[in-house]
Amino acid sequence: MPQRQDWSGAPCPIARTVNIVGDPWAVRIMCEAMMGTSRYDDFRARLGVADNVLSRRLQQLVEAGTLSRASYRGAQRTHYEYVLTPAGADLLPVLNAMAVWGERHTEAPGPQGHLTIVHITCGKPSDRADACAHCGEALSASNTAWHRAWASSEAVPIQQVGDGPS
Repeated sequence: MPQRQDWSGAPCPIARTVNIVGDPWAVRIMCEAMMGTSRYDDFRARLGVADNVLSRRLQQLVEAGTLSRASYRGAQRTHYEYVLTPAGADLLPVLNAMAVWGERHTEAPGPQGHLTIVHITCGKPSDRADACAHCGEALSASNTAWHRAWASSEAVPIQQVGDGPS
């Protein structure tokens, strides 16, 4: 497969964004990071992604400033956690928009194939990407949860910036 074009210097901000998160694995990694996944083995297990692909995408997301990498000492060697940066957290409305579009325009594979955006402040679901459809408050990483029916019976708050599990 040929290397895709580099749009990092494009005048269009959409092209520059696609350059960072336009890859399906990058989007899936960012979704998992939003849910609190921070360790390499956990990303690999949750996504079913090949090691070479995961390593490269994590490196690209760190270089792009959407994730930061912090070391921790494992039982036998040093490992790394990948946690959201402020730039990574700012992708929440983009990912919410993708979820809303997917709910409206694609067919779920079954009753567990749904993602609900929940505004924590008022406790209501929202079918909008940027603000709560119920109370109108802007959605942010600090007041939003996702209920991914295939992964959990309850809504899980979006991970806070630099707040990966230890």
